[in-house]
Amino acid sequence: MRIGIDLGGTKIEGIVMDACGRIVHRKRVSTPTNGVYAEIVSAIGDLVNELESRSGERCSVGVGTPGALSARTGRLKNSNTLSLTGKPIKQDLEIMLEREVRLENDANCFTLSEAIDGAASDHGLVFGVIMGTGVGGGIVIDNNLHSGPQHIAGEWGHNTLVADGRPCYCGRRGCVETYLSGPGLVAEWAEQSGDRGSATARQIVELALNGDEHCRSAMEKYIEYFARAMAVVINILDPDAIVLGGGMSNLQALYESGRRRIADYVFNDELTTPILPNRHGDSSGVRGAAWLWPPRANGGRPDPVHDTV
Repeated sequence: MRIGIDLGGTKIEGIVMDACGRIVHRKRVSTPTNGVYAEIVSAIGDLVNELESRSGERCSVGVGTPGALSARTGRLKNSNTLSLTGKPIKQDLEIMLEREVRLENDANCFTLSEAIDGAASDHGLVFGVIMGTGVGGGIVIDNNLHSGPQHIAGEWGHNTLVADGRPCYCGRRGCVETYLSGPGLVAEWAEQSGDRGSATARQIVELALNGDEHCRSAMEKYIEYFARAMAVVINILDPDAIVLGGGMSNLQALYESGRRRIADYVFNDELTTPILPNRHGDSSGVRGAAWLWPPRANGGRPDPVHDTV
């Protein structure tokens, strides 16, 4: 049995997954709202202990977090949950749970899930993308996560897309994340319309479909940014498949006009790369955390099964 934990800004989700990839137990708790690091670690420990008690056996533990471990210090870096940055979360969890804990960033976990038994399960080199409140990426090769010696492989969201562009929480300007996240679309709409109201990304998409001029213009720019940023990935990795996740991945335009626009920027006479919607939805991150402990030998993939919860 494997326990997977997905640590988010508002919730912590945990699952128990069996050897075939079937989720047999699941529970979600709220992330401590005060952001106190020790309370977040304690909440994860309590959730693991409860799930393990339900499973009736000692489980492996994998955790997906915002940010990644520093190869130099072993502490968390690049997290948009600021209270986690610089903290030895892996070591603290291992002391609390008295076992090895495998920890990767949430985009890596998403990609691993979709590569092992998700939308890209029949492909070798998979690039996974999360486009939600932030933007991240992960690389999986033949069902093995490639995080790189500096633990930054796939950090697509913090490449510069627009020189001297919008400020990013990472301290740089013009990052992919500031244009392809949900807040990035809202910022584009605000720039196009001059409106500083409270529209959401979902509302902007709906209004664009209904013909609103400023929303349509913002959406067109969003697709253009998506195409330019994605073409860079394809030119470098030439992946067998790309899987999109996060709230913005529900935009059908990404798979239609977005794909056509990518073809204009890829250094080839055609675009053959499959660009796929995810299969496991919001569960991909927590499933990928569980899969940080490899599947049993079966051609590198688990048997096809259905979750029981």
